[in-house]
Amino acid sequence: MLYYCIFARMNSANIAAAKELLSTPQKIVIIPHKNPDGDAIGSTLALWHYLRNQGQEAVIVSPNDYPKFLKWMPGHNNILNFETKNKQAKSALDDATLIFTLDFNHFGRTGQLAPLLEQSQAKFIMIDHHQEPSDYAEIMYSDVSMSSTCEMVYNFISFFEDTDKITPEMANCMYTGIMTDTGSFKFPSTTSKTHQIVAQLIDKGADNLAIHSHIYDTNSPSRLHLLGCALNNMVILQEYRTAYITLSQAELDKYKYQKGDTEGFVNYGLTLEGIRFAVIFIENSEEGIIKISFRSVGDFSVNEFARTHFHGGGHDNAAGGRSDISLTETAERFVSLLPSYKDQLNA
Repeated sequence: MLYYCIFARMNSANIAAAKELLSTPQKIVIIPHKNPDGDAIGSTLALWHYLRNQGQEAVIVSPNDYPKFLKWMPGHNNILNFETKNKQAKSALDDATLIFTLDFNHFGRTGQLAPLLEQSQAKFIMIDHHQEPSDYAEIMYSDVSMSSTCEMVYNFISFFEDTDKITPEMANCMYTGIMTDTGSFKFPSTTSKTHQIVAQLIDKGADNLAIHSHIYDTNSPSRLHLLGCALNNMVILQEYRTAYITLSQAELDKYKYQKGDTEGFVNYGLTLEGIRFAVIFIENSEEGIIKISFRSVGDFSVNEFARTHFHGGGHDNAAGGRSDISLTETAERFVSLLPSYKDQLNA
Protein backbone atom coordinates (compact mmCIF):
# COMPACT_ATOMS: atom_id res chain seq x y z
CA MET A 1 0.00 0.00 0.00
CA LEU A 2 1.29 3.45 -0.90
CA TYR A 3 1.01 6.41 1.44
CA TYR A 4 1.47 9.63 -0.54
CA CYS A 5 2.83 12.18 1.93
CA ILE A 6 2.57 15.72 0.61
CA PHE A 7 3.45 18.23 3.34
CA ALA A 8 0.54 20.54 2.52
CA ARG A 9 -1.85 17.61 3.05
CA MET A 10 -0.07 15.65 5.76
CA ASN A 11 -2.48 13.89 8.05
CA SER A 12 -2.30 11.58 11.02
CA ALA A 13 -2.62 8.46 8.85
CA ASN A 14 0.42 9.39 6.75
CA ILE A 15 2.53 10.11 9.79
CA ALA A 16 1.32 6.97 11.52
CA ALA A 17 2.46 4.85 8.57
CA ALA A 18 6.02 6.20 8.86
CA LYS A 19 5.99 5.88 12.65
CA GLU A 20 4.82 2.29 12.37
CA LEU A 21 7.73 1.36 10.11
CA LEU A 22 10.24 2.99 12.44
CA SER A 23 8.68 1.74 15.67
CA THR A 24 10.64 -1.51 15.42
CA PRO A 25 14.35 -2.06 14.71
CA GLN A 26 15.15 -1.88 11.01
CA LYS A 27 18.24 -2.37 8.89
CA ILE A 28 18.17 0.93 7.04
CA VAL A 29 20.04 2.08 3.95
CA ILE A 30 19.89 5.75 2.94
CA ILE A 31 20.66 6.59 -0.68
CA PRO A 32 21.32 9.91 -2.48
CA HIS A 33 21.40 10.31 -6.25
CA LYS A 34 24.45 9.79 -8.43
CA ASN A 35 26.95 12.67 -8.33
CA PRO A 36 25.47 13.87 -5.04
CA ASP A 37 25.43 17.58 -4.29
CA GLY A 38 25.15 19.52 -1.04
CA ASP A 39 21.44 18.83 -0.61
CA ALA A 40 21.82 15.10 -1.31
CA ILE A 41 24.76 14.63 1.08
CA GLY A 42 23.35 17.02 3.68
CA SER A 43 19.94 15.34 3.78
CA THR A 44 21.28 11.79 3.90
CA LEU A 45 23.75 12.62 6.68
CA ALA A 46 21.13 14.53 8.71
CA LEU A 47 18.70 11.63 8.45
CA TRP A 48 21.49 9.14 9.24
CA HIS A 49 22.36 11.00 12.45
CA TYR A 50 18.69 11.19 13.44
CA LEU A 51 17.95 7.50 12.84
CA ARG A 52 21.07 6.30 14.63
CA ASN A 53 20.30 8.55 17.58
CA GLN A 54 16.88 6.86 17.70
CA GLY A 55 18.53 3.47 18.00
CA GLN A 56 18.14 2.36 14.40
CA GLU A 57 20.84 0.57 12.41
CA ALA A 58 21.53 2.80 9.40
CA VAL A 59 24.12 3.21 6.66
CA ILE A 60 24.47 5.58 3.71
CA VAL A 61 25.33 4.14 0.30
CA SER A 62 26.31 6.75 -2.29
CA PRO A 63 26.28 5.66 -5.96
CA ASN A 64 29.68 7.36 -6.47
CA ASP A 65 32.01 9.98 -5.04
CA TYR A 66 31.05 13.55 -4.17
CA PRO A 67 32.92 16.89 -4.17
CA LYS A 68 35.80 17.59 -1.81
CA PHE A 69 34.11 20.74 -0.52
CA LEU A 70 31.46 18.52 1.13
CA LYS A 71 33.95 16.23 2.85
CA TRP A 72 33.95 18.13 6.12
CA MET A 73 30.33 17.37 6.99
CA PRO A 74 29.74 15.50 10.27
CA GLY A 75 29.65 11.76 9.57
CA HIS A 76 30.84 11.90 5.95
CA ASN A 77 33.55 9.31 6.63
CA ASN A 78 30.80 6.75 7.24
CA ILE A 79 29.35 7.04 3.73
CA LEU A 80 29.91 3.92 1.63
CA ASN A 81 30.93 4.83 -1.92
CA PHE A 82 29.42 2.09 -4.09
CA GLU A 83 32.32 2.33 -6.55
CA THR A 84 35.11 1.94 -3.99
CA LYS A 85 33.37 -0.04 -1.22
CA ASN A 86 31.25 -2.21 -3.47
CA LYS A 87 31.20 -5.35 -1.33
CA GLN A 88 30.18 -3.52 1.85
CA ALA A 89 27.55 -1.50 -0.01
CA LYS A 90 26.01 -4.57 -1.66
CA SER A 91 25.92 -6.37 1.67
CA ALA A 92 24.10 -3.44 3.28
CA LEU A 93 21.56 -3.37 0.45
CA ASP A 94 21.04 -7.14 0.59
CA ASP A 95 20.33 -6.96 4.33
CA ALA A 96 18.16 -3.83 4.21
CA THR A 97 14.60 -3.99 5.50
CA LEU A 98 13.98 -0.29 4.85
CA ILE A 99 15.51 2.01 2.24
CA PHE A 100 15.24 5.80 2.26
CA THR A 101 15.79 7.46 -1.13
CA LEU A 102 16.63 11.15 -0.78
CA ASP A 103 16.78 13.98 -3.32
CA PHE A 104 15.69 11.85 -6.29
CA ASN A 105 12.46 10.14 -7.32
CA HIS A 106 13.44 7.62 -9.98
CA PHE A 107 15.85 4.70 -9.65
CA GLY A 108 17.55 5.78 -12.87
CA ARG A 109 19.11 8.68 -10.96
CA THR A 110 21.29 6.23 -9.01
CA GLY A 111 23.36 4.82 -11.89
CA GLN A 112 24.75 1.37 -11.08
CA LEU A 113 22.56 1.10 -7.98
CA ALA A 114 19.33 1.08 -10.01
CA PRO A 115 19.16 -2.71 -10.70
CA LEU A 116 19.83 -3.49 -7.03
CA LEU A 117 17.08 -1.12 -5.90
CA GLU A 118 14.64 -2.57 -8.40
CA GLN A 119 15.31 -6.08 -7.08
CA SER A 120 15.27 -5.15 -3.39
CA GLN A 121 12.63 -6.65 -1.10
CA ALA A 122 12.98 -3.79 1.37
CA LYS A 123 10.28 -1.21 1.95
CA PHE A 124 10.99 2.27 0.56
CA ILE A 125 10.47 5.78 1.88
CA MET A 126 11.03 8.59 -0.62
CA ILE A 127 11.81 12.15 0.50
CA ASP A 128 12.21 14.40 -2.53
CA HIS A 129 11.23 17.72 -4.11
CA HIS A 130 11.65 17.03 -7.84
CA GLN A 131 8.86 16.82 -10.39
CA GLU A 132 7.15 13.69 -11.74
CA PRO A 133 8.02 11.10 -9.07
CA SER A 134 7.76 7.40 -9.85
CA ASP A 135 5.72 5.22 -7.49
CA TYR A 136 8.18 2.73 -6.04
CA ALA A 137 7.91 3.87 -2.40
CA GLU A 138 5.56 2.60 0.30
CA ILE A 139 5.70 6.08 1.83
CA MET A 140 6.28 8.95 -0.57
CA TYR A 141 6.90 12.43 0.85
CA SER A 142 7.11 14.44 -2.37
CA ASP A 143 6.64 18.19 -2.56
CA VAL A 144 7.95 20.23 -5.50
CA SER A 145 7.32 23.49 -3.67
CA MET A 146 10.04 22.73 -1.13
CA SER A 147 13.36 24.55 -1.35
CA SER A 148 15.41 21.42 -0.73
CA THR A 149 15.35 17.85 0.50
CA CYS A 150 17.09 19.07 3.66
CA GLU A 151 14.10 21.29 4.43
CA MET A 152 11.92 18.20 3.95
CA VAL A 153 14.10 16.14 6.31
CA TYR A 154 13.56 18.85 8.94
CA ASN A 155 9.82 18.52 8.32
CA PHE A 156 10.06 14.73 8.47
CA ILE A 157 11.68 14.96 11.90
CA SER A 158 9.00 17.43 12.96
CA PHE A 159 6.29 14.91 11.99
CA PHE A 160 7.73 12.77 14.79
CA GLU A 161 7.73 15.79 17.12
CA ASP A 162 11.47 15.33 17.48
CA THR A 163 12.90 18.71 16.46
CA ASP A 164 14.14 19.07 20.04
CA LYS A 165 16.46 16.13 19.25
CA ILE A 166 18.23 17.92 16.40
CA THR A 167 21.93 17.97 17.25
CA PRO A 168 24.55 20.46 16.00
CA GLU A 169 25.76 17.75 13.58
CA MET A 170 22.29 17.37 12.08
CA ALA A 171 21.82 21.15 11.99
CA ASN A 172 25.06 21.68 10.07
CA CYS A 173 24.09 19.04 7.51
CA MET A 174 20.59 20.41 6.94
CA TYR A 175 21.77 24.01 6.77
CA THR A 176 24.31 23.03 4.09
CA GLY A 177 21.69 21.41 1.88
CA ILE A 178 19.22 24.27 2.22
CA MET A 179 21.89 26.88 1.54
CA THR A 180 23.29 25.16 -1.56
CA ASP A 181 19.94 24.20 -3.10
CA THR A 182 18.52 27.70 -2.69
CA GLY A 183 21.59 29.39 -4.16
CA SER A 184 22.31 30.96 -0.76
CA PHE A 185 18.61 31.68 -0.23
CA LYS A 186 18.00 33.57 -3.48
CA PHE A 187 15.96 31.08 -5.53
CA PRO A 188 12.14 31.46 -5.73
CA SER A 189 11.63 28.26 -3.70
CA THR A 190 13.05 30.07 -0.64
CA THR A 191 10.04 30.88 1.53
CA SER A 192 9.48 32.44 4.93
CA LYS A 193 9.15 28.87 6.22
CA THR A 194 12.62 28.12 4.81
CA HIS A 195 14.07 31.05 6.73
CA GLN A 196 12.25 30.00 9.91
CA ILE A 197 13.78 26.52 9.63
CA VAL A 198 17.24 27.97 8.96
CA ALA A 199 16.89 30.16 12.06
CA GLN A 200 16.01 27.07 14.09
CA LEU A 201 19.06 25.24 12.70
CA ILE A 202 21.37 28.10 13.67
CA ASP A 203 19.88 28.06 17.16
CA LYS A 204 20.57 24.33 17.29
CA GLY A 205 24.23 24.72 16.39
CA ALA A 206 24.58 25.20 12.63
CA ASP A 207 27.70 27.32 12.08
CA ASN A 208 26.55 29.34 9.08
CA LEU A 209 29.83 31.25 8.67
CA ALA A 210 31.95 28.09 8.69
CA ILE A 211 29.53 26.28 6.34
CA HIS A 212 29.64 29.12 3.82
CA SER A 213 33.42 29.16 3.99
CA HIS A 214 33.66 25.39 3.40
CA ILE A 215 31.35 25.53 0.38
CA TYR A 216 32.24 28.80 -1.33
CA ASP A 217 35.55 30.12 -0.04
CA THR A 218 37.89 27.19 -0.63
CA ASN A 219 39.36 27.26 -4.14
CA SER A 220 42.40 25.72 -5.76
CA PRO A 221 44.40 27.61 -8.40
CA SER A 222 43.40 24.98 -10.98
CA ARG A 223 39.68 25.49 -10.28
CA LEU A 224 39.98 29.25 -10.74
CA HIS A 225 41.88 28.71 -13.98
CA LEU A 226 39.13 26.32 -15.11
CA LEU A 227 36.54 28.98 -14.27
CA GLY A 228 38.50 31.45 -16.39
CA CYS A 229 38.46 28.95 -19.26
CA ALA A 230 34.70 28.42 -18.86
CA LEU A 231 33.97 32.16 -18.88
CA ASN A 232 36.20 32.60 -21.92
CA ASN A 233 34.14 29.93 -23.69
CA MET A 234 30.82 31.57 -22.84
CA VAL A 235 28.57 32.32 -25.82
CA ILE A 236 25.94 35.02 -25.38
CA LEU A 237 22.83 34.94 -27.58
CA GLN A 238 21.08 38.21 -26.84
CA GLU A 239 18.30 37.46 -29.33
CA TYR A 240 17.22 34.55 -27.13
CA ARG A 241 18.32 36.04 -23.78
CA THR A 242 20.52 32.96 -23.43
CA ALA A 243 24.13 32.27 -22.48
CA TYR A 244 25.90 28.92 -22.65
CA ILE A 245 29.31 27.54 -21.70
CA THR A 246 31.18 24.56 -23.09
CA LEU A 247 33.99 22.65 -21.41
CA SER A 248 35.77 19.87 -23.28
CA GLN A 249 37.48 16.90 -21.69
CA ALA A 250 40.80 18.28 -22.87
CA GLU A 251 40.12 21.55 -21.03
CA LEU A 252 39.08 19.69 -17.88
CA ASP A 253 42.27 17.66 -18.04
CA LYS A 254 44.40 20.73 -18.66
CA TYR A 255 43.18 22.35 -15.46
CA LYS A 256 43.31 19.13 -13.39
CA TYR A 257 39.55 18.89 -12.91
CA GLN A 258 38.33 17.37 -9.66
CA LYS A 259 34.74 16.34 -8.91
CA GLY A 260 32.77 19.43 -7.94
CA ASP A 261 35.12 21.95 -9.59
CA THR A 262 32.44 23.13 -12.05
CA GLU A 263 29.79 23.57 -9.35
CA GLY A 264 28.08 26.93 -9.84
CA PHE A 265 29.73 27.77 -13.17
CA VAL A 266 26.39 27.71 -14.99
CA ASN A 267 25.03 30.47 -12.76
CA TYR A 268 27.48 33.04 -14.12
CA GLY A 269 25.40 33.34 -17.27
CA LEU A 270 22.42 34.52 -15.27
CA THR A 271 24.45 37.37 -13.76
CA LEU A 272 24.45 39.05 -17.18
CA GLU A 273 21.85 41.77 -17.66
CA GLY A 274 18.90 40.54 -19.69
CA ILE A 275 19.86 36.85 -19.66
CA ARG A 276 17.08 34.48 -18.58
CA PHE A 277 18.46 31.10 -19.69
CA ALA A 278 21.94 29.76 -18.87
CA VAL A 279 23.44 26.38 -19.75
CA ILE A 280 26.74 24.58 -19.35
CA PHE A 281 27.81 21.59 -21.47
CA ILE A 282 30.59 19.46 -19.95
CA GLU A 283 32.21 16.63 -21.85
CA ASN A 284 32.69 13.38 -19.92
CA SER A 285 34.75 10.99 -22.01
CA GLU A 286 34.66 8.24 -19.36
CA GLU A 287 30.87 7.98 -19.55
CA GLY A 288 30.75 8.93 -23.22
CA ILE A 289 28.23 11.71 -22.67
CA ILE A 290 27.89 15.46 -22.43
CA LYS A 291 26.59 16.46 -19.00
CA ILE A 292 24.29 19.47 -19.08
CA SER A 293 23.07 21.88 -16.42
CA PHE A 294 20.22 24.29 -17.13
CA ARG A 295 19.28 27.38 -15.13
CA SER A 296 16.64 30.06 -15.69
CA VAL A 297 14.97 33.00 -14.06
CA GLY A 298 11.29 33.83 -14.27
CA ASP A 299 8.73 31.41 -15.62
CA PHE A 300 10.82 29.71 -18.32
CA SER A 301 10.79 26.03 -17.30
CA VAL A 302 14.16 24.39 -17.80
CA ASN A 303 12.64 21.22 -16.33
CA GLU A 304 10.31 20.98 -19.32
CA PHE A 305 13.12 21.90 -21.73
CA ALA A 306 15.48 19.26 -20.30
CA ARG A 307 12.82 16.55 -20.29
CA THR A 308 11.76 17.29 -23.85
CA HIS A 309 15.18 17.52 -25.47
CA PHE A 310 17.99 16.19 -23.27
CA HIS A 311 16.85 13.14 -21.27
CA GLY A 312 16.72 15.16 -18.09
CA GLY A 313 14.59 17.11 -15.68
CA GLY A 314 14.58 18.72 -12.27
CA HIS A 315 12.92 21.97 -11.22
CA ASP A 316 11.37 24.84 -13.16
CA ASN A 317 14.48 27.00 -12.74
CA ALA A 318 17.19 24.36 -12.30
CA ALA A 319 17.52 21.09 -14.16
CA GLY A 320 20.02 18.66 -15.61
CA GLY A 321 20.33 16.55 -18.71
CA ARG A 322 22.71 14.68 -20.97
CA SER A 323 23.58 14.24 -24.62
CA ASP A 324 25.09 11.24 -26.41
CA ILE A 325 26.52 13.19 -29.35
CA SER A 326 29.71 15.25 -29.42
CA LEU A 327 30.19 18.49 -27.51
CA THR A 328 30.11 20.57 -30.69
CA GLU A 329 27.04 18.77 -32.02
CA THR A 330 25.27 19.12 -28.68
CA ALA A 331 25.85 22.88 -28.58
CA GLU A 332 24.72 23.21 -32.19
CA ARG A 333 21.56 21.21 -31.49
CA PHE A 334 20.84 23.35 -28.45
CA VAL A 335 21.14 26.57 -30.45
CA SER A 336 18.90 25.13 -33.17
CA LEU A 337 16.13 24.63 -30.60
CA LEU A 338 16.11 28.22 -29.37
CA PRO A 339 14.04 29.79 -32.18
CA SER A 340 11.07 27.69 -31.03
CA TYR A 341 11.40 29.24 -27.56
CA LYS A 342 12.12 32.81 -28.61
CA ASP A 343 8.74 34.16 -27.61
CA GLN A 344 8.86 32.49 -24.18
CA LEU A 345 12.39 33.72 -23.52
CA ASN A 346 11.52 37.28 -24.53
CA ALA A 347 8.14 37.40 -22.79
